[in-house]
Amino acid sequence: MTINQSIDSALAKNVGAQGIDDAALAAALARAEGALDRLRQHYSEGTLPLLRLPEKKDDLAQIKEAAGKLADGASDIVILGTGGSSLGGQTLAQLAGYAVPGVGVLRAPPRLHFIDNLDAHSYESMLGKLPLASTRFVAISKSGGTAETLMQTIAALSAVKHAGLDPRAGFLGISEPVKDGKRNGLRDLLSKHQVAFLDHDPQVGGRYSALTNVGLLPAAAIGLDIGAIRAGASAALSPVLNKAKPADVPAAVGAALAVSLAESKGKAISVLMAYTDRLERLTHWYVQLWAESLGKQGKGTTPLAALGPVDQHSQVQLFIGGPRDKLFNVVLVNGAGQGPRMDAELAKLAGEPGFAGKTIGDLVWAEGRATAETLAKNGCPVRTFTLAKLDEASLGELMMHFMLETIIAAHLMGIDAFDQPAVEEGKVLAKKYLMG
Repeated sequence: MTINQSIDSALAKNVGAQGIDDAALAAALARAEGALDRLRQHYSEGTLPLLRLPEKKDDLAQIKEAAGKLADGASDIVILGTGGSSLGGQTLAQLAGYAVPGVGVLRAPPRLHFIDNLDAHSYESMLGKLPLASTRFVAISKSGGTAETLMQTIAALSAVKHAGLDPRAGFLGISEPVKDGKRNGLRDLLSKHQVAFLDHDPQVGGRYSALTNVGLLPAAAIGLDIGAIRAGASAALSPVLNKAKPADVPAAVGAALAVSLAESKGKAISVLMAYTDRLERLTHWYVQLWAESLGKQGKGTTPLAALGPVDQHSQVQLFIGGPRDKLFNVVLVNGAGQGPRMDAELAKLAGEPGFAGKTIGDLVWAEGRATAETLAKNGCPVRTFTLAKLDEASLGELMMHFMLETIIAAHLMGIDAFDQPAVEEGKVLAKKYLMG
C-alpha cells in the first residue's frame, strides 16, 4: 500500500466516548473474515469480474486505440451517461484538471464534458454552442435503456445530422452486449447509424465500473496512464488475495470501523473530506458508491462529500459543534513546498510575516492536518488517508480501497452491495409519468 490509513483518532482510548472501543472493533473485524473469504472465492472462481480488473491488461490497447480516435482532431469530447456511467470517469479525469476551478476550462483540447445530469436548458445551450464538426460524443449505458442517456443521445444525433455531419465519425457507444433477445435501446439507436461500440462488462455494475472502459476511456483520451491506474488498484486488493488477517487489510479495517461506529455509537453519517481540488469528484463518486450499495432494508449510513480547505469555512462548525452522528474520513495529500511561494515583503505588508518563504501547498497541508486533529480533540472519530503524492497509481488504489470497503461493509450489514431496487422502482414510475 502506498496510502497510509490511520484510525488512531477514531479509537475511544484516544478521542473519548464518541470513538470506537477495542472490543467492538475487534468483533467487527472478526465478522469481516467471512467477507474476505467470500472475496477470495469470487476471485478464484471468476464470479466477480471487478476483482480481476486490476491485473487485466489485454483490453488496454483497445481502450487506448478508441481514446486516440476520439481525441484525434477533437476540440471537445462529451460523455453522456449518469451515475456510475459518469462519476468514475470524472474522478479519474480530474487528475488531469477536469472540473478543477480555474484549470479545467484552460486545458488544451480536447476539452472533456461529462453531462451526467439531465437539464433541458443546459443541454440545449450546450448543443447550440459546441463546434459540432470537431466534437465527439460517447454515450454510456450498461443496460442501454437509461432514459436520460437515451434522450441525450437522440438530441445529440439530431443536432449532428441537422448540421450535415456523419454520426459515424462523431459518436461512440459503450453498452453491454445484447443477450437473450433483451432489447438494448442505445445499441439499436446508434447501430442504425453505424456507430462503433465498446462492450460494457455485463457483470460490472455502473458504480463499480471506474476500472473498466467506462472510466478508463475518458482518462486515456486526456493522456492519463490507465495501466498505472489499474496497477494502483492492485495494491489495494493485494492484502485480500494474500490472505492477510482483517486487521491487516485496510479496506476491512475501514468497513469494520464504519459499521461498528454506526451500530454501537449511532454514527449514521460518513463524511469524506478531501484536501485537494483534484479529489473533489472522488468525494461525489464515493457518495454514490456508498449510498446506492448500502442504503437498503433500513440499513446503511449516509455519505457526505466535503472539500478542504473551503469547507472549513462552511461545514466544520457543524461538524464540531453539531450532532455527534458522524465518522470523518479526511484525505490528505502532502503538498509541502508546492505551489506559489510567498514573497517576504508582501507577506509582511499583509500582516503575516510568518508566511514569508512558505507555499500555498504548505498552508493546505497544515490546514488538513489541523482540521483532522481539531475534530479528534473535540471528541469526533476521525480516520485519515495520507498520500505522499496524487497520481494515477495512488488514485487507482484509493478507488479500489473504497470499492472493497463498500463490499465488506455490505457483508457486515447483511445486504447485497450490488443491487439497487429503490432506484429501479423510480425509473419505472418516471417512464410511466412521461408516457402519461
